[in-house]
Amino acid sequence: MMFDQTDRQRELRASGRVFAQDVLRDIPSQTDHLLTAAERFAATRPAYEKMVTEGFLRACLPQAVGGDAESLMDTAILVEELYAGNAGVALSLIGTVLGVQPIVVAGSKEQRARLLKPFLSNEGAPLAGFCSSEPGGSANAAALPPAEGVRTTARLENNKWIINGRKRWVSSATGWDGNGADVLCVVCRTDPEATPDKAVSIIAMRRPVKGLVLEGTIESPGHRAHFLPDFSLKDVVAPRRNLIGREGGGLALSAASFSDAAALIGILGVALMRSAFDFTLNFARTQRRGGAVPIIEHQAVGYALVDAKTSIEAARSLSWRACAAAAGHPAAGELANQSKIFGSETAVRVITDLLRIVGVESYDLSTPLNGLLQDALALPVFAGGNVGVRRRALHALLQSPTYDPLATADGH
Repeated sequence: MMFDQTDRQRELRASGRVFAQDVLRDIPSQTDHLLTAAERFAATRPAYEKMVTEGFLRACLPQAVGGDAESLMDTAILVEELYAGNAGVALSLIGTVLGVQPIVVAGSKEQRARLLKPFLSNEGAPLAGFCSSEPGGSANAAALPPAEGVRTTARLENNKWIINGRKRWVSSATGWDGNGADVLCVVCRTDPEATPDKAVSIIAMRRPVKGLVLEGTIESPGHRAHFLPDFSLKDVVAPRRNLIGREGGGLALSAASFSDAAALIGILGVALMRSAFDFTLNFARTQRRGGAVPIIEHQAVGYALVDAKTSIEAARSLSWRACAAAAGHPAAGELANQSKIFGSETAVRVITDLLRIVGVESYDLSTPLNGLLQDALALPVFAGGNVGVRRRALHALLQSPTYDPLATADGH
């Protein structure tokens, strides 16, 4: 399978790379001295607005809903460049794309026109959040009683949904001002008596969200310019028409919405490995560390760099295959989960190996490797953890009597 890039994709790569170099690489100097996550996040707003103005948000939304993306490959190529520039700010953009994904996947024509409008204008700093994760974890959302599953509830009163619950790990969910992102897609239980496959729905909310209460802020070791609120929804009202897809179909819609995200996580791993490799290669070429020659002349260092670069190319190829398969290949789900697992875990391993080449200097925060590793540590556990969600899905696939191991190698 060859991945010949279109003219559009080459333009995205070039513009994304220039933007990362000119705008995103300066973010740490603008934010690292700030003490709180809220302050650091607020300081990134000008850079985020520039991404929107450049058309990068619109470029990640499919043409079917008014965006510019011809395929998921367009998004993957752009996201690699932006995430390599600054993971935190790029994740705010990626989180917004994920936030509107239920509307992209299952929204009606009216819902798409009404709810997606802010994200297609190339203006302002629109944010969206996919409110799935809850305190205590959400890996067992489909478990039968006495398991709790989804704890956030929504009841219908006078043609309006009344939503109560608590969510966390939702990128930028409280927005720039605490009144909520422009759109929040909330996973909630709409039928307390039904089985999980019929009890859970997704309801969209628009800012300002009256009843959204910030309970705390997650101080993550990586993605320091990103904002992860812990928040409650207290009698939040949403119109009945904001139900996305069918009532009770929320778990299936969640899985479909996260599918593209899984394919892209591998690319995030590639972006971090790429940045770490570039720094380490230059270090090895220029540093003698007290010896007679640059350390790249030593076989142990050279072979370690070879292994790192090989892993980067393997992760990118698998991720691209997963993105290409998203267009309708029957094995798209399998490839997406494999991309997520392999790309994320390979990033942690490769960056750790590169740290060993640089040695103790890598522990100095003035060098990028330590921060890149902290960013990479999030990849195996977010957007559907590799153990609780991704490997479980692949395990279930292998258990199916109709599973075809060669489906991933076959065409449509």
